[in-house]
Amino acid sequence: MLLQQHGSDATLHANSRRVVHRVTYNGLTLPSGRDADLPETSRRKVEGMSPESVRAQLEQICSSPHFQASEKRRRFLRFIVEETLSGHGNSLKGYTIALAVFGREASFDPQADPVVRLEARRLRRDLDSYYVDAGPNDAIRISIPKGSYIPNFEQRNVAPIAGSADALVPELRAVPTHDGVGVAEPGGHSAVFRRLSICAALVAAVAVGMAVWMMPFGTDRSPLGSMREPGVLVMPFEPLSSGESARYLAIGMGQELIANLFHFSGFRLYTSSALPNEDPRQAPLQVARDRGFAYVVFGSVQTDSDEVRVTISVVNATSSAIVWTKSYGRPLDPQSLVSTQKNLADEIAEVIGQPYGVVRTDMSSGSSTPAVSNMESYACVLRAYGYRRTFLRAEFDPAMRCLEQTVQRDPGYSDAWAMLGWLHLDAGRLGFAGDDRQSQYAKAQEAISNALRLQPKNSLGLKAMAASYHFTGRYEESVRLTRHLVDLNPNDPEILAQLGWRLSVRGNFEEGVPILKRAIDRTLNPPNWYFHFIAVDLYLKGEWEQARRIAERAALGDSGFSQLMLAVSDAQLGDREGTRQALEKLARYDPLARDTEGFLRRQGVADPTVGALVAGLEKARASIAR
Repeated sequence: MLLQQHGSDATLHANSRRVVHRVTYNGLTLPSGRDADLPETSRRKVEGMSPESVRAQLEQICSSPHFQASEKRRRFLRFIVEETLSGHGNSLKGYTIALAVFGREASFDPQADPVVRLEARRLRRDLDSYYVDAGPNDAIRISIPKGSYIPNFEQRNVAPIAGSADALVPELRAVPTHDGVGVAEPGGHSAVFRRLSICAALVAAVAVGMAVWMMPFGTDRSPLGSMREPGVLVMPFEPLSSGESARYLAIGMGQELIANLFHFSGFRLYTSSALPNEDPRQAPLQVARDRGFAYVVFGSVQTDSDEVRVTISVVNATSSAIVWTKSYGRPLDPQSLVSTQKNLADEIAEVIGQPYGVVRTDMSSGSSTPAVSNMESYACVLRAYGYRRTFLRAEFDPAMRCLEQTVQRDPGYSDAWAMLGWLHLDAGRLGFAGDDRQSQYAKAQEAISNALRLQPKNSLGLKAMAASYHFTGRYEESVRLTRHLVDLNPNDPEILAQLGWRLSVRGNFEEGVPILKRAIDRTLNPPNWYFHFIAVDLYLKGEWEQARRIAERAALGDSGFSQLMLAVSDAQLGDREGTRQALEKLARYDPLARDTEGFLRRQGVADPTVGALVAGLEKARASIAR
């Protein structure tokens, strides 16, 4: 077995009046703008075509036997097209669609019920398949861009072909040969189109794979740093179907996954070429144990005429326990095969490599003891990650002491310096060091500078630097750097959440909240702070019941800010008992309870938001004093 190591660097709404646009569909009058569970894009413009031509294309799609959508998805498509043509595209939110199309009640919660997101994904697939099979020469293409429910209408300059397709292309069919590849013989021209398209996609997949295999190893890692973190061995994906399609797709999937995991820090990344005749599971696990690796990633690809199925597992090399496994089914659409491959690899990389992904979660649980040079140092960084999920004072002091000892014992550990910088920022902004805020910020800057001096591209250090800019009032610089980090690694939900949070606390809820929701959607068990300013946004809009529900979810992590949001929301709803309980719990969080305005300003919260929350808290306290 050959092993290769890869470097792993991876408008505020405080006013009391609000304008509510309403949508009428099937006799229902629905308020828009509630629970926008996907980022909203700009309204699609109908340029160079009339609404009647778009409607004609819509009817052609819905009446075609090649359009495989269910009746509900056809209603879904008709609804969003009609709303957009009527100038109401910006009202197309998950909440509105759920009520109008899928018959959900007014209490519908898109976070708990993902029906709209799932059906939108299937509808995109149905449309793609239609335009491959029946509509390649249609003059108008209707599509639903990923991340939005607003359809796009594209005028296509397609010259009509004289005569039928049958007259131009002889019918062919695929006949298996002894090697399972197949040759073309009379009997079905669509098979030729599919095979030619797949071949083109597979050439691109191989090119991606070769590019990744040729990447330089060990970039921006000191020898000391590379031995400190757990090793993750990614095995080649196994093709479970015969023929070239599955084999090349397996190569492409494996290499895309490696390319994406490359952007995450916190573990050493290895790839392998399997030896012939070896057990596909036991041999890699034994090698991993012998080499001191912590985890092995296995994947397989299976294809049939309509679908590609990718299964992936993460196995603890020490115990042989499967710590995470999932199977993904996608349509085998020749036009989008390469993008499907990339999207699956992106999703898998998010789950495995993110700061709260399966590798760090399993490491934190104590179920693994990989052979690294200094596990005590690595464990300190993991402890700090655990603290930063909740920001509890009881967890802060041990994490701080541990990191201070780590950088004394192990001064070359960049991640430890970066995390130490984070904790000094927390000591200042959360009041853990009393009034000694400026001193803590100076210590934070020194620690972060050490991290970036050791490793200029260290992602944790760059995140900490962006945080330092924010908490010292350099808001524009903070957002600019955070956007840059998102561009560098769009598959890291934590940096997405930091961008969404920083935009929202400064009053830009319109952009920030959808980004926070994207981060939540991509995280297995999101930290409570991902939810806080979603609740604030709903509260400022006067949607107090929704704000309360989001704050309850965040309160599962025992968050003082969540108790603040519960108190102000319950007070607006007239729930005295709920208000009383939330205020009692809030009192445990000093200085948030003692000096709420000062606390919020230290977080960089915009003045109008501070005013609205402080006024809400005064109302809450007054409501239980009567």
